[in-house]
Amino acid sequence: MQRPLARLGDPVATVATPALVIDLDAMERNLAAMAAYARSHGIRLRPHAKMHKSAAIANAQIAAGAVGVCVQKLSEAEVLADAGIADIYISNELIDAAKLTGVAALAGRIDLAIAVDSILGVDRLAEACEAAGSAPNVFVEIDVGQGRCGVSPTAAGALAQHVVSRGLRFAGLQAYQGGAQHRRGAAEREAAAQVAATLVRAAQTSITSEGIACPLVTGGGTGTFVFDATSGVYGELQVGSYLFMDGEYADIEPAEHAPRFEHALFVKSQVMSRAASHVVVDAGIKAYAIDAGLPRAWRRELEMINFGDEHGILKASGSGSAADLPQLGETVWLVPGHCDPTVNLHDAYVAVRGGLERGVVEALWPVDTRGCMI
Repeated sequence: MQRPLARLGDPVATVATPALVIDLDAMERNLAAMAAYARSHGIRLRPHAKMHKSAAIANAQIAAGAVGVCVQKLSEAEVLADAGIADIYISNELIDAAKLTGVAALAGRIDLAIAVDSILGVDRLAEACEAAGSAPNVFVEIDVGQGRCGVSPTAAGALAQHVVSRGLRFAGLQAYQGGAQHRRGAAEREAAAQVAATLVRAAQTSITSEGIACPLVTGGGTGTFVFDATSGVYGELQVGSYLFMDGEYADIEPAEHAPRFEHALFVKSQVMSRAASHVVVDAGIKAYAIDAGLPRAWRRELEMINFGDEHGILKASGSGSAADLPQLGETVWLVPGHCDPTVNLHDAYVAVRGGLERGVVEALWPVDTRGCMI
């Protein structure tokens, strides 16, 4: 049996390494800031649980005012539903008949929605729901510039009409511009969001021309939510990473009037080897994702220069010198470049209250949907 990462009430200094640690105070400030922003703009909040993969965190978001959560996979929805989350949107397409049978069954238990972008997907969903006697909400996904999933805006009306003709409940449009989220300049992101909003309006026109109302447009993300919320077309935001604020999002220029979010997710590591020019910590790529670059050392003049499965190699950076390198046994807090896949590498969160230096362990939360890929 693996030794425990930590025990409730223990000081943060005793947490084993490497560990996935949440600064609860910072996370709760982020949570409250986004919830307040959504309320002040009269827009619904449906955070993306694919980011944190935790029923405990989803419940905290709902308690703060979120209407429910998003996921990308059926298995994520099933796990969170079993944990008591009652309003879930699968903001992704499923085409496999067996999976759609699972969707239909889950729709009989909770408030469930799903995205579609094909006639075949609608037909298979309708067949599964007819057999199960269930009725999920159905959103037609449109491509608003990312070039991933979604029909063209002018084709949205025909697909919405097919949804209705098959006896399904048309709920609105899925319109997410993922490609805009990490553009460095705020003006770049605003321009992309304006294009997306224009395409949404074209899709709405396509739908209403079929005599169908479009009740809701859902989408947006941590990089564009300010522009999406004020666009006049979005009624719901699917923000995710704001809660933890990873390195990639921290590198973008904040939008004017946007709330400021703090780093709240860290990988705790320890120096296990020291040379004249560098140190080696005990956290490698089995502890953090590197698709968005190497992790950043938190509040230290250090730069990660190489890695292995179990090793992270850091040297002095900026005004730091080799003489300032941390000593053997010292803690180095790492900010992951991309939180979603980093979380998926861990079984549990260690949630700390009171900061990273003198805090204590308040909770141990499982990463409930870790590995949910089906």
